[in-house]
Amino acid sequence: MVSVPIYAQNNMQVEGTVTDAASGETLIGVSIVQKGTTNGTVTDMDGNFTLTNVPQGALIVISYVGFDPIEIRATTEKMNVKLNESNRLLDEVVVIGYGTVKRKDVTTAISSVTTQDLDQRPIVSTAQVIQGRAAGVSVIQPNGAPGGEMSIRVRGTTSFNGSNDPLYVVDGVPVDNLNFLSPNDIASLQILKDASSAAIYGSRAANGVIVITTKAGSAADGAKITVNTQFSASKVTNKIKPLNTSQYRELQNEIGLISLPEDLTDQTNWFDEAYSTGRMENYQVSISDGTERLKYFISGGYLNEKGVLNTAYYKRYSFRANIDSKVRKWLTLNANISYSDNISNGLTTGLGANRGGVVLSVINTPAYAPVWDPENPNQYYNNFYGIGNITNPLENMERSKNNKNKENRLLASGNAIITFMPELNLKSSFTLDRRNAINTTFLDPISTAWGRNQFGEASDNRNMNTVLTFENVATYNKTINKHAFEVMAGTSWTDSDYSNSWINGSHFRNDQIQTLNAANRIAWNNTGSGASKWGIMSYLGRISYNYDSKYLITANVRKDGSSKLHPDHRWGTFPSISAAWRISSEDFMQGLDWLDDLKIRGGWGKTGNQSGIGDYAYLQRYNITRVEWFVTGQENSLPTISQANLRTPDLRWETTTQTNLGIDFTAFRNRLTINLDYYYKLTSDMLMSVSLPSGAAAANNITRNEGEMTNRGFEATVSSRNLEGVFSWNTDFNISFNKNKLKSLELQQIYNDARTSDVINETVVRNEPGRSLGGFYGYISDGVNPENGELMYRDLNGDGKISSTDRTYIGDPNPDFTYGITNTFSWKNFNLSIFIQGSYGNDVFNASRIETEGMYDGKNQSTRVLDRWKIPGQITDVPKAGFDMKNSTYFIEDGSYLRLKDISFSYNFTGEVLKKIGINRLQPYFTLSNLATWTNYSGMDPEVNQWGNNGAVQGIDWGTYPHSKSYVFGINFEF
Repeated sequence: MVSVPIYAQNNMQVEGTVTDAASGETLIGVSIVQKGTTNGTVTDMDGNFTLTNVPQGALIVISYVGFDPIEIRATTEKMNVKLNESNRLLDEVVVIGYGTVKRKDVTTAISSVTTQDLDQRPIVSTAQVIQGRAAGVSVIQPNGAPGGEMSIRVRGTTSFNGSNDPLYVVDGVPVDNLNFLSPNDIASLQILKDASSAAIYGSRAANGVIVITTKAGSAADGAKITVNTQFSASKVTNKIKPLNTSQYRELQNEIGLISLPEDLTDQTNWFDEAYSTGRMENYQVSISDGTERLKYFISGGYLNEKGVLNTAYYKRYSFRANIDSKVRKWLTLNANISYSDNISNGLTTGLGANRGGVVLSVINTPAYAPVWDPENPNQYYNNFYGIGNITNPLENMERSKNNKNKENRLLASGNAIITFMPELNLKSSFTLDRRNAINTTFLDPISTAWGRNQFGEASDNRNMNTVLTFENVATYNKTINKHAFEVMAGTSWTDSDYSNSWINGSHFRNDQIQTLNAANRIAWNNTGSGASKWGIMSYLGRISYNYDSKYLITANVRKDGSSKLHPDHRWGTFPSISAAWRISSEDFMQGLDWLDDLKIRGGWGKTGNQSGIGDYAYLQRYNITRVEWFVTGQENSLPTISQANLRTPDLRWETTTQTNLGIDFTAFRNRLTINLDYYYKLTSDMLMSVSLPSGAAAANNITRNEGEMTNRGFEATVSSRNLEGVFSWNTDFNISFNKNKLKSLELQQIYNDARTSDVINETVVRNEPGRSLGGFYGYISDGVNPENGELMYRDLNGDGKISSTDRTYIGDPNPDFTYGITNTFSWKNFNLSIFIQGSYGNDVFNASRIETEGMYDGKNQSTRVLDRWKIPGQITDVPKAGFDMKNSTYFIEDGSYLRLKDISFSYNFTGEVLKKIGINRLQPYFTLSNLATWTNYSGMDPEVNQWGNNGAVQGIDWGTYPHSKSYVFGINFEF
């Protein structure tokens, strides 16, 4: 009690005025805060402030949007504080291909994605970091399985059969995926969207480039230990309700396939049996430190995600070490080492309940059935009164419960930077990227019907891939008065060596030993090994000129040679050029004090693509068929060979040519930033697999350059700092429009794809010139005929009958636009972030409804069929049981959605007590993920595609693993 008045006597009142150093005008709403506390205020209408209860000598932090913050010692004298305008936003360094550039000097279309809140979101993959955060970049999660793949499209789909994934470059090293990377290790992330920025990566940049820089040690920050812990619980929120036993019996009586006993009652809620609460735990620890000569960053992480369908899981162990040493004034050495170990177990989805599809079997299994067979307690129940195509969801999960997909990856890179003179340096780097994968399966011989039929079965598939990359890049920079030049030239060599082996067996005694040494029968015709190699040699260069950051021009060129293409056509040249004019720096723009920056830019370039084709695609290849050597008289037989494909003597690069026009606008002391871009992309010589009419040749498949495709679009990014001070509010918004069109094809004009249910047995996707990719093709349904209960299909050709010639395009899975908006609020030590993303104008073909509303056999159905037609004259939109079912508009739905993706709330604890025990940061947080989705789609989730990352097939829901709502709690420490 005595100490309180003594403490108060040592405190004082701080007063002052804050003005603009350039204009002398007073500033309103400037934040005045005692450092390390919540004691703060803001300046009034005249720029004056008063801060009470301040200890003598305390640091006062004065900050205002658009100005550099300053720190001043508290004093009893009135303060006259002058703030200088900040150019930090424009001076921010952006990582580009083989170099860096200040943001204000960027001449191309580059998006930067913030990494500030990564440790507060339930992020498993890097693609989730990007979703909804970058204009022109579409990211969807085709299914909600733990560790599930993400589909990333930069400015649309550019390839038909080839890969549409962007090139990933991590710390200067090109990689094919980011499964090994812990998002918490990311320091910066840039997306090179147009050809003028990506062409420096040449043959692998047609789909854009995602450039990632991982964290490093710092001499300024000193030694830091960071600990991030995160726990989450997930639930499926959108349930599809099945019929109860009484309703199911009534339906089956109408279908007429089976007759059920009258005493059957509900026994099992299959949704509750199959679905449970998913869980995730994520631990990340990092240590960093640095001096002027040596810096290091070391991190380790463990992620364990268990799915809502409880046999699915994903685990990742990760380790990273980044070391930077300045050995001499002229020599700097860097080493980046990353190791990861991934283990996962997926589920069978995208198939009917009779083929192991778990999601659909939850609805299709009648409620009267128990989980286990009462007469055979170790076997799942399968007495469905003569219906042989029903398997309950737990049995379907059992079929894949013991499957394991394992991969470990070592990515080790070392480089040396030799500085010959301040203007000239040479960077020489060597990288080893080695992956080992083991995929094993085991199905016991007892519990499931299929396992008993096979007497148990197992498989073991292994592969190893080693990619070596050696690069040498020389850079010369020179500034003469207001003229700045950069010349860069280099070489890149990449070599890939791949090998694999596989073995399958069956006939196990029991489930005690799950490896193939316990199998009595090894599949003689399904065991073997293989290998392949490919390589790329590249020469690259860049010249840029900058006059006073007012007039800027950059030219790139890269020449690539790929072993995958025919020797006469394997070299491709990929040039680009871009320029920018900073109008705001012109004399006639002076006096516009509200305008910080206005820049017009444009670019043109070519990029290439050779992914998605085999390592020996241009060569004549053969199928090898083993002969039954164990048959009498064939003991010494040799394998036979048959032609597998047609040779392609003119196979060459797939090339994408892109033109981009953009405007960058910053105003009101950096409070408002707007970036606008228009682009046009033409992909020519598309690499495609073509099936020719059968002829004299033994094979009719050929890989060739087949057609052209275009993408055109507009994208906008708006960032605003709405309020500043003790209470701050920032908004980031982006929206993207893209129109895709298959322009021409040569040999094969129509490609049909996506066959779903066996009962219809027709493809539902057609691709042909003049249309967007992935168009749904089928019949137009004009509703239910009230007289007979059949769906009425439109007779388009007017011949008086319904036939395949009446099919037409019935839907488009490509959205009109996608968007994302993030609002961040901060008050004292409280922080709130709300992230919304969505898609508009895309259709979904709900193939799941064929199985849950088709009413064609003995499978249970959803409660929507309770509205089915039953008597003549009945008006309904659900046809009768046993109706004539076709791929039609009846199954096409609007897939537009608005999703409240993340709400994160956190509090930063501060104070002298924490500092005394060495804690610099203590931040608990709570996040709600996928909290709500507004959509007209009737399925479990509109963000779906059973065909995953396929470019030609999109937007099909066929028993796809659903997304779930997550509740996340975590704590971030820094020592």
